Amino acid sequence: MSADAVVTHFLFASALILAVGHGAGWLAQRLKQPYIVGQLTAGIALGPSLLGSTAPDAYALLFPDEIDTALTGLAQFALVVFLFAVGYELDLKILGDRARTAVTVALAAFVVPMAVGSGCALLFREQLRALDMPGLTVGMVLFAGVALSITAVPVLTAIVRENGLADSVPGVLAVSAAGLLDVIGWTVLAGTMLDSDSGHDALGWQWRALAAAAFAAVMLLAARPLLRRLLWRTRMEPSLRLALLIGFACASASVTQFLGLHAICGALLAGIVCPREDNGTLDPDLLRPLHVVSSLLVPYFFVFSGQSVTLNGMTATGWLTLLVVTVLAVTTKVASGTVAARLGGLDRDDARTVGVLLSARGLTELIALNAGLQAGLVSKPLYTVLVFMALATTLLTQPLLLLVRRLAAREASRTEEVPAPRPPTEAFPKPADGTSTTPVVDAG
Repeated sequence: MSADAVVTHFLFASALILAVGHGAGWLAQRLKQPYIVGQLTAGIALGPSLLGSTAPDAYALLFPDEIDTALTGLAQFALVVFLFAVGYELDLKILGDRARTAVTVALAAFVVPMAVGSGCALLFREQLRALDMPGLTVGMVLFAGVALSITAVPVLTAIVRENGLADSVPGVLAVSAAGLLDVIGWTVLAGTMLDSDSGHDALGWQWRALAAAAFAAVMLLAARPLLRRLLWRTRMEPSLRLALLIGFACASASVTQFLGLHAICGALLAGIVCPREDNGTLDPDLLRPLHVVSSLLVPYFFVFSGQSVTLNGMTATGWLTLLVVTVLAVTTKVASGTVAARLGGLDRDDARTVGVLLSARGLTELIALNAGLQAGLVSKPLYTVLVFMALATTLLTQPLLLLVRRLAAREASRTEEVPAPRPPTEAFPKPADGTSTTPVVDAG
């Protein structure tokens, strides 16, 4: 294929990806579902499982092999920009007065699914062989736990806002706990990457871990003051500052990619160390275009994710695994989040709401799954199962919230129907003359 033909195919494929991806997201919102659900569905539909199997000639024409590298590069760039924005927005000061409760909820909502996922990987290792999983390594076992413990902060924030919970106690607590979950989850995920074969061949995992720790220390200690001095105090044009910061995120992502930690770790770290305004608020001239760029390009990532989904290769074992994994993913998150919130002082309905909100996975789960697939920590059949688990848990969040509200309304109506208790009658009523009839007990 000539260079002109490659460009033509790439541009037409881009038109299709953007139109279908954002159109499906709009349709999902009309159906009271998160925007990301529609985009993920569109990515799978444009992949080899649906379009490739139903119309293979059209699929080969729209997505020839020659444009795979360009689409993959654009998908990774969209991912870097998105995670840079996530890291920049990450602010644990939101914990406020409920910091202890948020920490408790975050730890419970991470540890319980993590333990269940890792335990199931060890317990059912023979069954996982039917999904092309080789002998389990420590990284694979940990990754199985991470896959169940992820919570998607962007999707969660959108659900909280769309349901009018942004200023409520369960809404703020769920978002705060999810922010802590992100920190814990990405840290553990980075550790699983060290046990993979995706790093530089000349470095063992010990040297990679040491280099990663040194890089993180330099970023956390030196990058923020340096960026503030170079990009903020010089009163640089916002557009130029945005371009330089995205370049900074790409450079950080390339370092962690080289170390075998995947580009997502470097992009997230770059966002975390990016300076805020002097009063601690987010810079709107930076945040707004970041959201525009990432939301515009993120359909490329969904199509990239959909290329590895092998729906037509799902066996009975795969469907059974999907059912079990989805049930475990929902129950472990909802139960652990609810119990921890209840112990933190929330009433029953608010605690249930927190548990349900933490069950949303969405884009963050897909990012982690793609990192695991590229690192060789998960097979393609199991990756397909986990992608559909992410879609199912995100779809179930809104219905479960409605169920919690209906249960609360039903319990409230029952409480109102119970007649008010009558004042207790005296055990020994007084006679009309006012003399007492209380028996006298002889103390002797």
